[in-house]
Amino acid sequence: MVKLHGFTHSTCTRLVALVCKEKEIPYELISVNLAKGEQKEAAFIAVQPFGQVPYIDDDGFILYESRAIARYLIKKHPNQGTPLIPTDPKAEALFEQAASIETSNFNAFVAPIVAEKIFKPRRGIATNEAVVAQLLGMLKAKLDVYDVILGKQQYLAGDSVTLADLTHLPYGDAFCHAGFAEEFESRPNVARWWKAISNRPAWLAVKNGA
Repeated sequence: MVKLHGFTHSTCTRLVALVCKEKEIPYELISVNLAKGEQKEAAFIAVQPFGQVPYIDDDGFILYESRAIARYLIKKHPNQGTPLIPTDPKAEALFEQAASIETSNFNAFVAPIVAEKIFKPRRGIATNEAVVAQLLGMLKAKLDVYDVILGKQQYLAGDSVTLADLTHLPYGDAFCHAGFAEEFESRPNVARWWKAISNRPAWLAVKNGA
């Protein structure tokens, strides 16, 4: 069984848990208490030198970085659960294109907005609303493009769901909880896509904790 070392509510831990659910891969969550700084302790740093969650131990194979973990698990178990990464070269290239879109045109803006609106206040630090406004302005233009793309196909890489869609879920959900759901809902194709991926059983199983 895959041992998932992470924090139940962390975005990246839940992404790995989501992939495990989609791929029907049993996993055991080994809780890392971020509030106590366990991710910065020597034993953890010895395995994950950046002191971040999660990492996995798959029968002695250690891997960190949630996107790398997700790809590894998907490719290790190609014949069970949801495919998530195509094997046809052209389809895989479209998946990689979509994955790059998420990293550069979504996560790059949504993650710091969530950090400002949710993570900083939890630590007693004031939100920098000017930073939020600037990031949100840039994100709006990106989501307009998403709406065009998703007006031509069901998902970002075509008409089948892939990892590139699912990577939007943890931070996208936090973005909505931070008061920005309208940014998805006001764009019809984005709204349809967001409703489809955010209601997947695998996500519903982990959205409140890995």
